[in-house]
Amino acid sequence: MDLKSWNDDIKELRKIILKPDKILESKSLALSLHSMVHLSIMSGIDKKTFEDELWEGLDENTFRTSQNQKGRTITYGIWHCTRIEDITMNLLVAGDKQIFNRENWQEKINSNITDTGNAMSEDDIMEFSKNINMEELKNYRIEVGRRTRDIVENLSTQDMKRNFDKHRLQRILDERAVLDVKASNWLIDFWGRKNVAGIILMPMTRHQVIHINESLSAKKKSKSKAL
Repeated sequence: MDLKSWNDDIKELRKIILKPDKILESKSLALSLHSMVHLSIMSGIDKKTFEDELWEGLDENTFRTSQNQKGRTITYGIWHCTRIEDITMNLLVAGDKQIFNRENWQEKINSNITDTGNAMSEDDIMEFSKNINMEELKNYRIEVGRRTRDIVENLSTQDMKRNFDKHRLQRILDERAVLDVKASNWLIDFWGRKNVAGIILMPMTRHQVIHINESLSAKKKSKSKAL
């Protein structure tokens, strides 16, 4: 699937996701879109995904130091979109525990933060990226993706229209998954205005494409410098 086809499918999903007679089609399409923004090993598909392309030939130095035009490293991009998927799908949609907190992923990944990283400066991002365990971050992302698929498969038509109560939104701040500072806490209001369908259409799918594209840009920039 190329990016144009992927975008066409997102438009189709937006049209059908709240239609009661399209629930099975909607979930199937959502999972297809989701599989392309993760490694193929996560979902078991037999085609190269956008994230497969990112990891292909990716060395440690490029992973940690290459930056896109916004000063974000590949490390940051993977961390950021994975944390947001974990937070929105588990705390908000499922009302469950974050994958991050289930198996001590912070220690495995060797991260000095637990939040999404929205408030980080360019210098903060570079410092953060130095010591992250690349393989464990990849493993965490795979676990998050698989849990998301389980959640989506069990959604009903009624679930798609469901909004999020204040308790679930507050948990995000209480668990320091989002920092309660101006550069980050706007996310609480942003997600609070969405229903489950809205979370599927943005953080679970489109948001990830944005950051994968940014990371691919950083990777290409790094390779062109090496030539």
